[in-house]
Amino acid sequence: MLYCKQGVSVRVRRPTDYNPSLAAALGPGHPSPHLNLTAAGLMPGATGDAEEPDRIFVGGLPYLFTEVQIKELLESFGPLRRFEVVKDRETGNSKGYGFCTYQDPLVTDIACAALNGLKMGDKTLTVRRANSSSGQVKSEQECILAQARQHIAMQKMAFEAGGMTIPGTEIGPVVTAEIPTKVLCLTEVITPQELFDDVEYGEILEDMKEEGRKFGDLIDVVIPRPEPDHQIIEGHGKVFLEYSDVTGCSNAKAALGGRKFGGNTVIAIYYPEDKYYDKDYAA
Repeated sequence: MLYCKQGVSVRVRRPTDYNPSLAAALGPGHPSPHLNLTAAGLMPGATGDAEEPDRIFVGGLPYLFTEVQIKELLESFGPLRRFEVVKDRETGNSKGYGFCTYQDPLVTDIACAALNGLKMGDKTLTVRRANSSSGQVKSEQECILAQARQHIAMQKMAFEAGGMTIPGTEIGPVVTAEIPTKVLCLTEVITPQELFDDVEYGEILEDMKEEGRKFGDLIDVVIPRPEPDHQIIEGHGKVFLEYSDVTGCSNAKAALGGRKFGGNTVIAIYYPEDKYYDKDYAA
C-alpha cells in the first residue's frame, strides 16, 4: 500500500516472511473499521507500481553513472515501460539502486539473469524481480544466468552512450549485454573436414535439426559450407538455428552453450536477425 503525506511517499506492505499464525499473537490481524485515514491527513495511493509482478529491482549501481547510461544498459534487452533511480532527498544524488519494468514481460527473467552479478567497476549489480526474495531463483533462470554470464564475459565492449565518458573516475567499461533474438549461432561444433563430405554434412544437418527441435519451434537450420572448389565462404564453421520466437532460441542457447564437442567448448550467441535474413553470416 502506498500513502502520500506532504509530497512524501510511504510504502507499507507485509514482509516476505510474514506468518499469519505468529502475527495473530501480537494483536489484531485486521485494521480497525473506525480508522479514519482522511482525518490523519493520509491518502491511499496507487499500488500498481509496487505490486507489478514484472517490476525489477536494480541494486549496486555505481553512484557516478548517469540515469541515461543506466537506462541504456537496461534497454539493451528491450524498451522500458517504467524506470526510476532512487535518489537522496537532500542531495539529489543516486542511492545506488532503482526499479524498472519492461514493456514486454517476457524480457523480465532474461534481463535479470543476464545482469544479476554483473561487475561494473568496483560494484556488482543485484538484479531481480522486486516482489521476490533474493533466494527465490527459478531453475530455468539459473540456467539462463550461467549462459548469459559466459557470453557477456566474451563480448565485453566499451559502453557507448553518444560518446559520453565519466570524468574523474577509473570505472572500467560497462558490459554491453546480448540482445535476445530468434536466431542462435553456434561455433566450435563442426570441423572443416566434415563440411567437405556430402554424407557427413547431411548427417550433421539432420542431427542439428533433431537437437534444435527439443528447445522450441525450430524453423530452419543453416550450416554454411565451402564451395565445390573448396573456396571458403562467409560463416564457414558456424551453425545457425532459427526459431519462431525468442523463448525457443533462449532455451537452445542455455542448453547448447558450454557443451563439449571434440575437446572444444561450444559457443552459443544470439545472432542479428537482419543479417541472418540477408544471408550475411560473417557478423
